[in-house]
Amino acid sequence: MAAAWVKKWVPSIDTALNYRRAWLLPDLRAGLVLTALLIPVGIGYAEVAGLPPETGLYATIIPLAAYALFGPSRVLVLGPDSALAPIIAAVILPLALGDDDRAVALAGLLAIMVGLILLLGGLLRLGFVTDLLSKPIRVGYLNALGLLVIISQLPALLGFSIDSGQPIADVIAIGAGIAGGEVNLTALLFGLGSLLIIVGLSWGRSRIPGVLVAVVLATLLTAVLGLHSTIPVVGAMPQGLPAPALGGLVWADVAALALPALGVALIAFADTAVLSRTFAARRGESVDGSQEMAAIGASNIAGGLLGGFPISASSSRTPVAESAGARTQLTGVVGAALIVVFMLLAPGLTDYLPSATIAAVVIVAAAGLIDVKGFLALVRMNKVDAALSIASFLGVVVVGVIEGIGVAIVLSLGAFVSHAWRPYRAELGRIRGLRGYHDLSRHPEGERLPGIVIVRFDAPLFFANGGIFDDFVRRVVTEAGSDVHTVILAAEPITDIDTTAVEELLELDDFLASRGITLIFAEMKGPVKDHLRDYGLSRRFPPERFAGTVGEAVDEVTGTLRGDLEGTEWGDEH
Repeated sequence: MAAAWVKKWVPSIDTALNYRRAWLLPDLRAGLVLTALLIPVGIGYAEVAGLPPETGLYATIIPLAAYALFGPSRVLVLGPDSALAPIIAAVILPLALGDDDRAVALAGLLAIMVGLILLLGGLLRLGFVTDLLSKPIRVGYLNALGLLVIISQLPALLGFSIDSGQPIADVIAIGAGIAGGEVNLTALLFGLGSLLIIVGLSWGRSRIPGVLVAVVLATLLTAVLGLHSTIPVVGAMPQGLPAPALGGLVWADVAALALPALGVALIAFADTAVLSRTFAARRGESVDGSQEMAAIGASNIAGGLLGGFPISASSSRTPVAESAGARTQLTGVVGAALIVVFMLLAPGLTDYLPSATIAAVVIVAAAGLIDVKGFLALVRMNKVDAALSIASFLGVVVVGVIEGIGVAIVLSLGAFVSHAWRPYRAELGRIRGLRGYHDLSRHPEGERLPGIVIVRFDAPLFFANGGIFDDFVRRVVTEAGSDVHTVILAAEPITDIDTTAVEELLELDDFLASRGITLIFAEMKGPVKDHLRDYGLSRRFPPERFAGTVGEAVDEVTGTLRGDLEGTEWGDEH
């Protein structure tokens, strides 16, 4: 039993036991290719997060190794993420007050707290919580984050710096810098050239990552031409391995980071879960969402303990690993090991890496967050969802990144309540020559059954919509005329009923009874019947008030067999 539990939560054991020799060369090759992408991207996202560049490498090395042990996906690549970096900056920089060491410590603490939340959520099987962020909300949220990251990198692309503030203030400051002649033309050429290389090779579907070509060429040109003193550069990395950097923290910091940690955990797992399922499906595999949550949690804890910051799966580096031939998480281990080699043997190389090139790398990655086609599709398909997406976008841009998470969640919950509050509702009738009972508003040729009204309400009954349900049924009955003697509720879509809605149901039943009308429930689900029984309504609604199908209810009311009643022209199924 214990062995099975360990094998479940440490999938690397099964991978190691079943590893094939044929996978070794592809994994090593993919690890080498991946490393060339991990280093500049890690540095870039560390800068977006307002942290020293080496922390981006620490946040890559440790999580990759941890996920290789605990991760259920064989190809997922973890590391600093374009969606999380601006959130991290918004959380820790106001608390750090310009102290880099404190910023690193706070980022590490945030990663540990995010990891603990995800680990606990995984153990408690809470993988479903990502449903709090619906697609429209995520589209708007990620579009805003992508725009904010691009704005934050424009000064580095242009070769100058600004005091970062609100997005609108940043745009104004960038415009003032351009107008004031602060643009470093050499840096701008490096930045634009790097953008052209990265985008061009991507469009050309080159097997060599454009980021690798751009970084290598920019570094070589800077070194050969002696430009590292005339353009902004990343600077040399400190030589050494990741180490704990949590000094100076107090319990007040834990309290200050509690809510942001929840938001970051939700975003990190939402991105990872979608990516993990996508790549698993491509390979004919399946991934347990709660196990994925626990693995991301363990990886964040490990990274936070050793100088890193919160991470998630990468939608840009994972495809690179897959296309390079990765078979297992050995690819990530190779990438982590090669970064360690780089930091031990050649950390000074980044002293020749232009900041404008790193800005180009980050801008291209952030542009991948922006989903214009997805938003336009929402506009075409559902105007309400499009409005929710816009509201989520504005919440991040106007209110703030951290607050935007809360706005996104509130909007998601609000959208759910809105759909359930005013759900689709219909009166059903018969259509000659067509089986079943159908929505009369969509089929004007349909007819009511004499003396019978059939209604459907497509949502759970709860405090917010009980009155709407009551009003709807009363209106239909009134419109049907005085000869109505039975109302049949097609109750299959009703999955729950709360105490407030029960009161509305009883008032409706009293109203109908006062007019000599009987209310019958058809196709009501067992759990909902159980609720009615638990509410003490067994006598009020005895078994004869329930029917297995709408057709059965009609038969019971008319007192004839369905076939005798409807022949071959009328349907008998709802």
